Amino acid sequence: MINGTVRAQVDKVWDTFWTGGISNPLEVIEQITYLLFLKRLDDAQTLAENRANRTGKPVTNPIFPDGTDPRGRSYGDLRWSRFKGFSRDEKYTLFAEHIFPFLREELTTQANGEDSTYSHHMKDARFTIPNPGVLERVIDIIDGIDMTGRDTKGDLYEYMLSKIASAGTNGQFRTPRHIIDLMVRMTDPRPMETICDPASGTCGFLVRAAEHLWDSPDMLTDQRQLDFYHHEQFHGYDFDNTMLRIGSMNMLLHGVENPVITYRDSLADLHSAEEEKYNLILANPPFAGSLDYENVAKDLLTLVKTKKTELLFLALFIRLLKPGGRAAVIVPDGVLFGSSKAHKDLRKMLVEQHKLDAVVKLPSGVFKPYAGVSTAILFFTKTNSGGTDNVWFYDVKSDGFSLDDKRTPLGSSDLPDVLERWNQRTTTEAERARTDQSFLVPKSEIAENGYDLSLNRYKEVEYDEVEHKAPDEIIAELELLEKEIVDGMAELKELLK
Repeated sequence: MINGTVRAQVDKVWDTFWTGGISNPLEVIEQITYLLFLKRLDDAQTLAENRANRTGKPVTNPIFPDGTDPRGRSYGDLRWSRFKGFSRDEKYTLFAEHIFPFLREELTTQANGEDSTYSHHMKDARFTIPNPGVLERVIDIIDGIDMTGRDTKGDLYEYMLSKIASAGTNGQFRTPRHIIDLMVRMTDPRPMETICDPASGTCGFLVRAAEHLWDSPDMLTDQRQLDFYHHEQFHGYDFDNTMLRIGSMNMLLHGVENPVITYRDSLADLHSAEEEKYNLILANPPFAGSLDYENVAKDLLTLVKTKKTELLFLALFIRLLKPGGRAAVIVPDGVLFGSSKAHKDLRKMLVEQHKLDAVVKLPSGVFKPYAGVSTAILFFTKTNSGGTDNVWFYDVKSDGFSLDDKRTPLGSSDLPDVLERWNQRTTTEAERARTDQSFLVPKSEIAENGYDLSLNRYKEVEYDEVEHKAPDEIIAELELLEKEIVDGMAELKELLK
């Protein structure tokens, strides 16, 4: 975790950006990202040079070659280690006129010689840091942090991402990290599984899956798994170029060298090569926003004919998963009980044609202050042949934070219990009553209820029996009380005479 001093410094830089006229938090993060990327490139070349000195072999495909750039500046001056030592005004000129064009236009390879996902997304980037003072302050903070550890770099970036405090215009908002963590732990990603988020945004789900996999005992010893981890395991799609740059950097700073983070309108661009490609999908797709119905992939409309983005995304996930593949996705409550034909058909498909594993109901304040929408997490496995026997329901009352806009940390949370009970759902969970916080519902009962998946449809509420006094007894007590008041008033009047 980054310490309080670093947090305070980042907060100061944030305030400086705002007073300098940059009020969009995504733009602030994007500008800081360019500097983090430059430092990372210099670290990568330094590592390659040290390796070359030990082996006596020259550095192949150096990021910063000998000679000068097209604008006449030595490439050596563009390296972080040298660039940070120039005067404040010189640093600003150097970055604006040489380093940024280098990052955007010239850089096409990483130190390992392969195409860089992040450098690819730099093509239409803009440098908007307002003045030399802001640039110097950001440089000083980044340079003052020991970023040799993957955790430190990741935590720094996560702290910046946590400052995104407003929902996007297309239904985008950031999924809380503890909710992502729960979904990843419950799906338990494994080495050599291909993982996808078709609405990746800042890549929070992919980052957490990468952290989970890094703890695998074979990850550091099996080179085949390690290569797959860095180049083939993680796939994210988004149609916002700023999000693609931020998401790519988030993955890089969490130690994934070259994830597949791609520009794509997931609902429109369903390629045959993508169908049945992924072992695991983790996502929080947009619930609202504009939808160009005419451009929606026809393959999705054959599954579910609707203009609801949340339903189309669920159809997309089914298409993308391999048989046996798993999904954990956040949906608005309306998906669980919506009465339209599209709603019912999709729920029936999940229950009858595939294996619906669980419905985890979240409290309505989980996404505040971004949005107050009520949501749930659906867990399902693609089978193409059914397999749903019982669906596990859990009613989350507390996620560990207050459910108002402040989201103050609380002393307790249901989430550890969710994970524990999930792991016992085939044993002790079968014995739980419908009055409990979690329980199993057989497929036949769900079918009888029109495939309604709302928890309240199946949860039984236990009412405490309360004994009340008889009306005559209550009236007698009121009359006695009234008499005592009248007598007291009479005594008070006598004292005042």
